[in-house]
Amino acid sequence: MKAADEARLDALTTEASSTADGPEIDQLSVADLMAAMNERDATVATSVRSTLPSIAAAATAATARMREGGRLIYVGAGTSGRLGVLDASEVPPTFGLDGVVVGVIAGGPSALFSAAEGVEDDESAGAADLAALDVGPLDTVVGIASSGRTPYALGALAYAAEHGALTVGLACNLDTPLARVADHGIEVPVGPEIVAGSTRLGAGTATKMVLNMISTATMVQLGRTYGSLMVDMRANNAKLRHRAIRMVTEATGADDATVLRALDEADWHTKLAIAAILTGLSPAEASQALELAGGRLRTVIEERG
Repeated sequence: MKAADEARLDALTTEASSTADGPEIDQLSVADLMAAMNERDATVATSVRSTLPSIAAAATAATARMREGGRLIYVGAGTSGRLGVLDASEVPPTFGLDGVVVGVIAGGPSALFSAAEGVEDDESAGAADLAALDVGPLDTVVGIASSGRTPYALGALAYAAEHGALTVGLACNLDTPLARVADHGIEVPVGPEIVAGSTRLGAGTATKMVLNMISTATMVQLGRTYGSLMVDMRANNAKLRHRAIRMVTEATGADDATVLRALDEADWHTKLAIAAILTGLSPAEASQALELAGGRLRTVIEERG
């Protein structure tokens, strides 16, 4: 690393120690260390709150492309990449959509379990990983890097921009290269870490919060919920079937027999069962109505209820 790059890295707030003016953490009791970490974590939500307009703008822009068939693609190295993969992996079971939210981590799947830190310095690897996904104009690519300067994420965003994708840069420092090159920059000023430079801590918490917001907001706007109910959830085990029964009952007020019959006829698709009960349509007719409404259950109910 060049001296200038080292200086810029040393200047990042996430490289500083949050306990620089207090006792060293290795001198604290376990109870006091827990208290210090909890106090530090309490500031993260406030830092995220300061960036809500930027998060909302990015989610709104991403949703518009996803309505046309585009994907939401997270890309990062190390902890940032793992958090992107984690958020993406929860979308299919929660919202019933496969392949729409994608997580890409430097070093590939094995980097989820074993550190592959050297790959983060390779801009071309970021570009190559997006090329393998055939990224195009309908896609949204979110480059994630706590430092805001990771070459792998920068290479990925550069490739995405060249191929017409919407770009979002998520960092936990201010005035970062990642935010500057993106269409939408999200910079969460989390400040120094309890363990200096360990961005799996405060920065990691902030990153997870922001990714949760983006994926949830896009799914809600795409009609994958009804009220607060995750009606596109896949009821593929006993716990989830019980949850499906509860959701249909809550949404319709129907008796147990009606709810179970509707779920059976809808092949345990919660949204379809609710639509059938509230509109009186057959499952096939309700499915067609949902398709015409872009999957928005509320639209179907308001039009036919």
